[in-house]
Amino acid sequence: MSKWSTVKRLRRPSRPPIDPYILLLLGTVGLAALLPARGTGADLASGASTAAIAFLFFLYGARLSTREALDGLRHWRLHVTVLACTFVVFPVLGLATRGLVPVLLTDPLHQGLLFLTLVPSTIQSSIAFTSIARGNVPAAICAGSFSSLVGIVVTPLLAAALLGNGAGGFSAGSVVRIVLQLLVPFVAGQLLRRWIGSFVSRHRRALGLVDRGAILLVVYTAFSEGMVRGVWHQVSPARLGGLLAVEAVLLAVMLLLTWYGAKALRFGREDRIAIQFAGSKKSLAAGLPMASVLFGAQASLAVLPLMLFHQMQLMVCAVIAKRRSRDPVEEATVPDRAGRSRTGAGTGTRYG
Repeated sequence: MSKWSTVKRLRRPSRPPIDPYILLLLGTVGLAALLPARGTGADLASGASTAAIAFLFFLYGARLSTREALDGLRHWRLHVTVLACTFVVFPVLGLATRGLVPVLLTDPLHQGLLFLTLVPSTIQSSIAFTSIARGNVPAAICAGSFSSLVGIVVTPLLAAALLGNGAGGFSAGSVVRIVLQLLVPFVAGQLLRRWIGSFVSRHRRALGLVDRGAILLVVYTAFSEGMVRGVWHQVSPARLGGLLAVEAVLLAVMLLLTWYGAKALRFGREDRIAIQFAGSKKSLAAGLPMASVLFGAQASLAVLPLMLFHQMQLMVCAVIAKRRSRDPVEEATVPDRAGRSRTGAGTGTRYG
C-alpha cells in the first residue's frame, strides 16, 4: 500500500496554488481597463480609497497584540535578521537591478521593482507556510508583525532616499500623508484595542473581507487613473517577460540567502524556516496602499511588480513548505539570554 501511495504521488504531483484573491485583483484590473473611473466618479473612488486605507491600518493596529509583540522581543536575533533581509538586503538587490535598464526593464518598471524591495514582509502567508513546514510559528507571527509596524515608517523613508523624484508624484509631503493616512490610524487602533480587541478577534473573518475589499478598491482607483492617463502604453509583452525573469531571480536569491544565511548564523531548523518565509516575502496588503499615496498617477505601474511577485512567492513557497514538512525533525533550539539559539533536549517546543 505504501509503495502504491508513493507511485500515486509521483504520478499526480500537487500543483502550486493560484491564490483566488489574485484572480479578483486581475478582474479588478480588467474592470479598470474597460470601465475606468473618470471625473466625479474618479474623485469619489479616490476619496473612498483613502478612507478604506485608513480603516485598513486601523484594523491592523486593533489586531496586533502588544503583549505578544513584547514577548517576541526575547528572540531578538531572529527578528533583527528578518528586518535586515526585508529592509537592507532586498533594497540592495533592488538597487543592483538598475543595470538592467533599458535592456530588460523600463525606468517606470524599475521604479516599481525597487519599490517592491522596500515593502514590509507578509504576516498571514508567512505564518501559514511556517506552520506547514513545521517551523517556529510564534516567531513568524512576531516577525511579520514587527516588519509591518516598522514598514509604516521605514518604507516611505527608504522611498524618499532611493526613489526620490522618480516616483511619480513622490515628495516630502508624501511621507507626511503616509504618517497621517497609515501610522495615525494604526496607533489609534492600538490605543482602542483594549475596548475593541475582542470584537475584532470574534469577527476576524468578516473584517478580513473588509481588508480585501479595501485593497481591491485601491487597485481599481490606481489602475483607473493609469488608464485615463495612458500609462499602460509604456508596457509591452517583452518588458513584462523581462520583469518576470528578474523577479524570479530576485525571489530565488532571497530564498537561498535567508535559508543558508540563517544556517550560518547558527539558527535551528524551526527558526530558519521562519526566517526564510518571513524574510523572503513582500506584503501586497501593505504595499498597495503605500504605493497609491507615494506614486499618485504612476501607482498602476508601480504596483505591477508587487502583484506579480506576490503570486510568484505564494506558488514557490507553497512547494518549499511541503518539502520542508517532510524533513527529519531536529532537536529544538532555545534562545539563551543573549538571544542566541542553543540546542535543547527534546522536540516540539517553540519560542519566539
